[in-house]
This record gives sequence, C-alpha cells and structure tokens, in this order.
Amino acid sequence: MSMQHSSSLARSTTKTLIPRHDLKSRGPANRPPVRRYTTTTLLPNGDICETRHLAPALPLFEDAFCALARGTLIDTDMGPVAVEDILPGDRVITGDGSLEKVIWKDNVTIIPGLKHGQKRDMSLTRFTPDSLGMSRPMSSIICGPSARLLHTTHQFSTLSGGNRVLSPVRNFVDGVNIVETAPPTAMALYHICLPRHATPRIGAMEFESYHPGTQSSRMISHAMRSLFLNLFPHVDTIGGFGPLAFPRVGDGQVDTTGA
Repeated sequence: MSMQHSSSLARSTTKTLIPRHDLKSRGPANRPPVRRYTTTTLLPNGDICETRHLAPALPLFEDAFCALARGTLIDTDMGPVAVEDILPGDRVITGDGSLEKVIWKDNVTIIPGLKHGQKRDMSLTRFTPDSLGMSRPMSSIICGPSARLLHTTHQFSTLSGGNRVLSPVRNFVDGVNIVETAPPTAMALYHICLPRHATPRIGAMEFESYHPGTQSSRMISHAMRSLFLNLFPHVDTIGGFGPLAFPRVGDGQVDTTGA
C-alpha cells in the first residue's frame, strides 16, 4: 500500500569517515571495517533529507539499522505499510493505540550469511504465522539482529518494576515456528525513530522503535560517539532520545534507566 506525502524530498549525499586520530590510535590491524548507511530525516520545515554515510561496522552503529527486513508491514493511520515505503512525517500506531510521527528512518544492506564487523553474527529471525498465538503474526515477519519484541515475563519483574519487557528477537527462537535464517544473498534492513521511545504495532505484535539504550555509548571514545550522533540530526546527545518506554533485556542485564 502506498502513502501520500505532503512534504518534499530533498536528497543530499554525505560520506562520514572514522576520525583520523581514532584510526591512528587503533593501528591498521585493529581498524574496524566500514559500512554504507542511509538515513532519511524529517527537517523542521517539513522537508525530508536523505543522507548516505560511511561509518564503522560496529554494533553501536549496526544496531541502529538492523531491525526490520524489507516488506515488514507496520500499522499506520493509513493502514499497514511496508517499512521501505514509510517516510519521515508518516504516523505509525503504537501498542497503546496512540499515533506517533516517524522522524527518522534508516536502511542498510547486509549479507546475513557472512560474518560482519567484529565477526558478529548477523543472522535473521523469522516468525511464522501464528507462532506467538492466533494471528500473531498473520504472515511471516523477518527481523534483523537488533530487533526487540515487547512481551510479558515474570522472570525480570522484580528488577524491571513490571512484567513487560523488550527482548531481542533471537531469544524467541524455538527451531520450529520461530527460526534463525542466514541467507547468502543481500538483504535490506530498516529501523525507525519516533519522538519518544515506543512500540509500533507490526503483525499484532509490538516491536520497539530505535533507542540506543543507556549503556551503549559509554565504552567508546568521544570522537566515535560524535560520529554516531552525526547519524541523528534530531538529537545532540544520547540523552536526546529520551527515556526507555519499557525495560530492555539483553547482554545479561535489564536496562531500565532513562537515557
């Protein structure tokens, strides 16, 4: 389904390289590989700016892009729309029924069957129809390694202050109805950012919008953090992403603190 957009699309091309002094400090053998990323941002005047970046293929950067596969249908005020057809300014429906405007969308092309970055596993996760209950989802959904799904659990209720948490999709793999897949062909992956961290509805389930979390940037250099923030014209600091809407489970911990 196509959507109508009143804003104009202003295209620009920018290549952002790793800071020179950061490269020197690493040495040739330890320099991270780079990847081409594309971001689309809603400008204050309502125009849309598309920018291409060349930036490190590190988890901090890749997690901002590798969530939803091409063809994933997101619920909007115009009906279900494929993620690749959504533009900043469109409004998506979140789990609480509210409408949130997309202010940033990105995409990257990867080959899941290859090792990426620091030998990172970039396998995809496929949810088959009804794998989490009747019509959840209605049709297959393929997610990238950074996608997180909102679900109910009692395991972390004491730590999180509740029983609804966001977990990486690969935590749901059962080998039958929810499986890992690593095709040897190129795949386009996307993510979206909203004015606040929320859970857009996809296939009667709730997947999170992009948020870097509260711990992600603390172990990198100031130069690398600045390079990362260059991907997000709508924020000046990590704190600009706001607090997390729900606790997040991952890397052996529950992240409950606002950014």
